[in-house]
Amino acid sequence: MTVTEQLSTLGQILAHGDITTLFQPIVSLSERRILGYEALSRGPSNSPLHSPINLLTTARHAGRLNELEMTCRETACRRYSQGALRGKLFLNASPETLLDATHKPGRTLELLQAYGISADEVVIELTEQAPADDLELLDKALHHYRSMGFSIALDDLGAGYSSLRLWSELRPDYVKIDRYFIDGIHLDPVKREFVESILKIARASRAQVIAEGIELQEELVVLASMGIDLVQGYLLGRPMELPPQDIDEVLPQSEVQTAFGEETGNLSALLIQQPAMSADRPVAEMLEAFRLQPNLNSIAVLDTDARPVGVIHRNLISEALLKPYATDLLARKPLSRLMSTDFLAVELDQSLQQVSRLLTSRARQRIEEDFVITQAGRYHGLGRVIDVLRLITELKIQQARHANPLTLLPGNVPIQQCLTRLLLQRRQALVCYVDIDNFKPFNDLYGYAKGDEVLLCLAQCLNERVDPRVDFVGHIGGDDFMLVLGGQDGLQRIDQLQHEFLRRSRTFYQREHLESGGFVSANRDGREQRFALLSLSIGIVDVRPEHTDRLDAGRLAALASEAKRQAKQTFGPSVHVLDADSTSKDAHNPSCAAFSL
Repeated sequence: MTVTEQLSTLGQILAHGDITTLFQPIVSLSERRILGYEALSRGPSNSPLHSPINLLTTARHAGRLNELEMTCRETACRRYSQGALRGKLFLNASPETLLDATHKPGRTLELLQAYGISADEVVIELTEQAPADDLELLDKALHHYRSMGFSIALDDLGAGYSSLRLWSELRPDYVKIDRYFIDGIHLDPVKREFVESILKIARASRAQVIAEGIELQEELVVLASMGIDLVQGYLLGRPMELPPQDIDEVLPQSEVQTAFGEETGNLSALLIQQPAMSADRPVAEMLEAFRLQPNLNSIAVLDTDARPVGVIHRNLISEALLKPYATDLLARKPLSRLMSTDFLAVELDQSLQQVSRLLTSRARQRIEEDFVITQAGRYHGLGRVIDVLRLITELKIQQARHANPLTLLPGNVPIQQCLTRLLLQRRQALVCYVDIDNFKPFNDLYGYAKGDEVLLCLAQCLNERVDPRVDFVGHIGGDDFMLVLGGQDGLQRIDQLQHEFLRRSRTFYQREHLESGGFVSANRDGREQRFALLSLSIGIVDVRPEHTDRLDAGRLAALASEAKRQAKQTFGPSVHVLDADSTSKDAHNPSCAAFSL
């Protein structure tokens, strides 16, 4: 298609408003609800400008980008209203259009009023397809949007021209992490570090993070374990003209699993059975409730379906009522006038660790402000931040008590708990018993200090090859370690572990031992014997959900030990895999997979 034809097609699209709007859900994991929808525009399906990239590029070159975006915005508002969608509406905007001289101020607000959409439910999402050169002018434009009640989001963090500077200068309410950092994050520790850094900046700048482009369950699990609450992607819902509004269609009950090393259970220990109030109740009733209960910190505000829509904190209303005549003026107003919509709601069946991470990720969460506990999305009670901190502290003390003093990895008690938890959750995993070949003669020859360095080296290799938020690493004692790996790439990670340990362990030998490929030391009988260089023997038990009813933690540990024994019969680095249905005699069966690296 020639440039002239493209411009002609664009003119026809704008003249007829021939834009299709698709909506993709943005989900809150903690609250198990749809936060809102991003409006995504497409050209006619039979047109070369159907792709949004082609459409926007042509409009930009033609100098009609502002006109196109207003057409897209009008279509999005109309379709959002017609579809009776609930939640926040994310509208894309290019920074250059906000600075365009032809941009008509107040046009977006007029559209919202025409279609009955509240401004505080709209998020202006800045895209970075082109650099925003005038930050001062852009800041003024965004201040104008904020003054009308709009929130601001920064899209594609990490992919644009100046996203970090924009973030620092504009202080958006939401920040979207680019798909590049999400893709394969469960396999890439570097990407996890980048995302952790983004979360730290978000806490400092009081922004909420949205992870977009999630396509795999494993990605969702890792992101949730890191404390990211708002998520978007094909896994949760593709862009549709009529998107789902029921959270159960978007987020299955088993969407997020706890790490093997985390405590399971629910938040019953934190639950406070505190009555809530409907959003249409008068402020006077709320004031009376606080007066009668001096120890009451917060009141949850609910909609007609008993779902939380806000929270009223005692300290915040005190500030609001300090103004002259404020009590008399507000007494008959509905609670929705004073409630805060920036609150944390978590499901009852979440773990304590998950709640702790969510609280940590919220820069706006004060220690004196309570959070809401829901069940199936409906109000169940309140929880106190101070109680979460107390229980987490107790848990950390308990974990330290059972940790190996050298590597600080979990010891035998947490390992036992981990195996029990794996079986109770009926999860698929590889249970791996890791042993260092020839460690005792090495220790006798080079000394215990050098031996400790080897153990620390292996512990580091283990931590680098697994994600402790979804896997488990433990230290049985001496040169024996335990790994529990989820996902489909466990054997690949074991292979990487073997080779990485071989590489790093070379630094511990004297040159002559390294060159000869071994060393002479005393054996268990006290006689001198030649030993090969250090390597790993790894016994693996392949556990699948159908095996879990026939096993207990003791039996599983015994199978892992047997698999390790079989692995050590092979010279050099080796792996031996047993099926969880195996008995001890099965270990000698050729059907058990044994191989040497």
